[in-house]
Amino acid sequence: MVDPEPMEARSWVANYRERGWFAVPLRPHSKSPARRDWTSLRLNPEVFPEGCNIGLILGEPSGWLVDVDLDCPEAIELADQYLPPTLAITGRPSATKSHRWYIAAGATTEKHTDQRGSMIVELRSTGAQTVVGPSIHPSGEIYETLDAQPTTVPAPMLAACVKALADAVIVRRGGSVTYNSPTVPPVRPTDATDVEARAIAYLSAMPPAVSGSGGHSQTYAAATALVHGFGIDADRAMAILAAEFNPRCDPPWSEKELRHKVNQAATKPHDRPFGWLRDSEAPAHQLPAVDLSHFYLQSQSVVTASPVNEPQLEATRDPGRLPESMYEVPGFVRQVMDFTLANAPYPNVALAFCGAMALQSFLAGRKVCTNGDLRTNIYLLALAGSGTGKEFPRKVNSQVLFQIGESRSIGDKFASGEGIQDALVRSGRMLFQNDEMDGVLRQINLDRDNARESIPNILLTLYTSAGDVYPIRVKANQKDAIYVDQPHLTLFGTATPKYFYESLSRRMLTNGFFARLNIIDVGKRGKGQTPGSARDLPDSILETAKWWADFTPNGGNFMTVHPKPAVVEFTTDADVAIAELREQTEVEYDKADDAGDEVARAAWSRTCEHAKKLALIYACSENHLDPKITLAAVRWASEFALHQTRRQLYLASVHVAENPFHKECLKFTKLLLERPENQMARRELMRAMRLKSQEFDQVVLTLLQQDDIEAITIETKTRPAQGYRLIHA
Repeated sequence: MVDPEPMEARSWVANYRERGWFAVPLRPHSKSPARRDWTSLRLNPEVFPEGCNIGLILGEPSGWLVDVDLDCPEAIELADQYLPPTLAITGRPSATKSHRWYIAAGATTEKHTDQRGSMIVELRSTGAQTVVGPSIHPSGEIYETLDAQPTTVPAPMLAACVKALADAVIVRRGGSVTYNSPTVPPVRPTDATDVEARAIAYLSAMPPAVSGSGGHSQTYAAATALVHGFGIDADRAMAILAAEFNPRCDPPWSEKELRHKVNQAATKPHDRPFGWLRDSEAPAHQLPAVDLSHFYLQSQSVVTASPVNEPQLEATRDPGRLPESMYEVPGFVRQVMDFTLANAPYPNVALAFCGAMALQSFLAGRKVCTNGDLRTNIYLLALAGSGTGKEFPRKVNSQVLFQIGESRSIGDKFASGEGIQDALVRSGRMLFQNDEMDGVLRQINLDRDNARESIPNILLTLYTSAGDVYPIRVKANQKDAIYVDQPHLTLFGTATPKYFYESLSRRMLTNGFFARLNIIDVGKRGKGQTPGSARDLPDSILETAKWWADFTPNGGNFMTVHPKPAVVEFTTDADVAIAELREQTEVEYDKADDAGDEVARAAWSRTCEHAKKLALIYACSENHLDPKITLAAVRWASEFALHQTRRQLYLASVHVAENPFHKECLKFTKLLLERPENQMARRELMRAMRLKSQEFDQVVLTLLQQDDIEAITIETKTRPAQGYRLIHA
């Protein structure tokens, strides 16, 4: 073997350092550090000597990077069944996949041997180091470099998984493992501050598991509260669960089933920190009954339980498409919708609604505002496939604006961020009707440097500048800066659902631009029709549109001087209703903030603002001569905005992966979700997933352990086939 080039080794040290991990120089072809004081070394790459091996310092100095060192063939063979999935796996040719890497805050080094003292597996953390590539083993083999990002897991969970793996190896070698008896009744301490007493009181407040009514999820939630929430040992938690929870279940669980739930609670990842219930100040007897309907679900399975007075997140269930009642906006919007639906070759209520709302949004732009200076500028994104009839609502809007002399304010595509700015300099307000929003959305993921002039950033800045002065970029040959006073941009974009879902990412969902979109899933194409005989725009529509074009509030010309929009007031009962919505969304935002959920925080932060804008547009449509934001407007807008937020959270849970492995798990479950009875043969899934056999099996094993899927036999015309069914469809 040829030693790695010195600069190559140093470049890898720099790579590891950029990822938050410190390295230590080792003797050439050795695992031994070159210096005795290596535990305190925090060296820069350039000081590493030529020809040295590299060891990564583990634990706290390197951001809690830990290594599970598999020291025997049985441990390597069984690792997939017991250790949390991670893409960060390294080794060397004669010991492939012998090291699995994780980020586990607070983990301690633990060694597991068999009854003869032979090492099985070691969890290596603070005080230890592990050799990584491009180092060279004494045998001449080259170690693999640590390329992939380790999975982040709770330290107690990882320790439990490593011990379970060691126990499995011992059993395979013919040894025995002793567990505490789960049938010993738990002792009831009298001290109300005792952890077990609090846990028992908490458990008694939880509803029992009833077959056919989410019993699996409820029992898992109970086990999670004991093992993860109160930090109770798995065997002790099993005893408490058997004595305090199981007798109330209908029917009671078997000992094997309860043990399975406890093991799941000990090994699966959770959103809350370990011991969050144990460390709570409130004694358990003060807790109200637990409402399991509000547990936060991730990928359609419960991940943690929390009492009512603890921060919770809404269940991410699919709210479905907007109910048709949400498309009922009286006045101008309804008139435009009726004309569109009567004359479109393929009428679609949702598309007609988007077009009419965009038109009303534009017409009232820079002319009205709420008492909090919110404007009518909205961004609408209609998810519509080819042939659904998305062209006709755009044509209606273009015809209306052409006939009232506003055609210069129509844009059909985004050539660039600068092009959007230039259009606003000319007209002050624009209605963009863009049929290629897929590319704009993908820019959010590609724009890693948050380029100021990117289209998404321009749209985001314009949205928040509707009541302000917006500065345009200064060109090289330009002496004076250019500003747009209170720019108004209404967006009516369409995107193909498939490409839209594929473009979703965590970055997109936490981006401010996405949080301001109103996303309407228009569904299937409507039935074709012969358009009505009255193809000309009704006078009532043109008269109202012209009234808005001529409307100059406060006696000014909004095109030439500082616009002074008319304030549309809330009625007294509407003001109370919008205040109630604000309080409701603030509670949800605080829950998301406490849970550290960026996606939910971004979604809830804009819900009330969405509702106010929508209520303002509703009022302008209902009575353009004397608009008032009524209780009916607020109720409609609140329901609409809440649905939009819940839809965003659902999209996050179903389409947005935390890491590449999670992405494959989501793809697997979505394939099942799209099939009849939510089931599919294994061979079909393997063809669709396009993974290596071992990677496919890792996905299957993870989903089986999470109770997301179950293995089944599918009858075919030739012979029975192995397959899988989605449990929580």
